[in-house]
Amino acid sequence: MTGSALVIGGTGPTGPLVALGLEARGYEVTILHSGNHEIPEVAGLVHLHGDVFDEDGLRQILDHRTFDVVVASYGRLRSIADVLRGRVGHFISIGGAPVYRGFFDPAIHVPPGLPIPTDEEAELATEADDGKSYRIGRTEELLFEAQPKATHFRYPYVYGPRQLAPREWCVVRRILDHRPFIILPDDGLSLIPFGYIENLAHALLLAVDRPEASMGQIFNCGDDEKLTIRQVVEIIGDELEHDWDLLSMPADLAIPARPLMMNYRTTHRVMDTSKLQNLLGYRDVVPARQAVRLAARWLVDNPPEAGGYEESALQDPFDYAAEDRLASWWRTAIGEPPDLGYVELPGYGKSYAGPGTRNVRASTRI
Repeated sequence: MTGSALVIGGTGPTGPLVALGLEARGYEVTILHSGNHEIPEVAGLVHLHGDVFDEDGLRQILDHRTFDVVVASYGRLRSIADVLRGRVGHFISIGGAPVYRGFFDPAIHVPPGLPIPTDEEAELATEADDGKSYRIGRTEELLFEAQPKATHFRYPYVYGPRQLAPREWCVVRRILDHRPFIILPDDGLSLIPFGYIENLAHALLLAVDRPEASMGQIFNCGDDEKLTIRQVVEIIGDELEHDWDLLSMPADLAIPARPLMMNYRTTHRVMDTSKLQNLLGYRDVVPARQAVRLAARWLVDNPPEAGGYEESALQDPFDYAAEDRLASWWRTAIGEPPDLGYVELPGYGKSYAGPGTRNVRASTRI
C-alpha cells in the first residue's frame, strides 16, 4: 500500500479517472462528494458524503483524518485547503484558466486579445478587470498560504463523458436532427483552450508520480494540439458521416454560433502547456482529434435531455427556424458580389507558393 488518498469530487468528468489512477498506484482511496451522483466506476472505493461547500461540514466529515495525497477537484477550494492545513502530504488542486487578465473580456488588452500563448507568468485579472477572474486568482493565493507545497492546475474547458456543458452537443444534436448546415463565426478559426478528460486526469496523476518536480508549482493544462472551432465541427461531421455546409459569416452576425464561440469575440485563447510538458513529461494520452470523435460518439449514445440542464448550460436554443432565416438572408447578401473593377488583382506576396501558383509560374517561364 502506497498510502492514503482523498479525492474531493470524484464523480464528475475527471474525478473517477483520477481516483482509479490513484488506486492503481497502490493508494487507499476515499472519495468525498455530495452523494447525489453515484457512478459504477468508483463504487468499490470508500465514499464519504457531505456538503463540500460548507467549511463547518468539511471539518466534521474529515475530523482529524490525515492523507498522503489529496486531490481537490470540486467544492470551495479555499475552505478545503484551510481545513486540511498540516494534514496532507501532497495537496493537488484544480482551478481554471479564467484567472488570466482578459480571458473573459479580451478587450481589456489593447489591441484586444490575450497574449498568445498565455503562460503561467502572464498577468492575472485584477478586481477592477473582472470580479470572477480576480476571485479565482485570490483563491490561488490563499490556497498556497494554507498549503505551501501544493500543486495547482489551471484547467481549460473540459470535454468528454459526463461533461455538464458539452460543447460537442451543439454539433452532434444538429447532425442527429439532420441539419443541412451549421453556422461558423469568422470561418470557425478561433482557438479555445480545451482538455479531454483522460488527458487532464493524466496530468494530475503525473503530479502524484513526480512530487518533487510538481510541489509548489502552478501548471496550465489541456490538450497538446489546439483545435479550432471549425476543426472540431469537421471532425465530428466526419465521425458521424454527415455531409453538410459549413456556413461562415462574421461573428457579429453568427448569433447561433455563440455557444461554440464561448465569448463575444473570436480572438484566440491559447494556454501555454510547455511547463507541464517539460517539468512533468506530459503528453496527451488521447490525441485531440481522436478525443473529439470519442466525445461525439458518447453523446450519440448518451444524448442530453432536450431543454435539460446541459442545453441550458450551453445556452443553445437550437432554434432552427431562426437559423434558416439567417442563412437564407446571408446567402442572398453574398450571392452576387459587385464587380470591383480591379485592373490588377492583389496577390498574396511573392513568397506565396500555395494553390493557384503553378499555372502562373508556367505562363511566365521563358
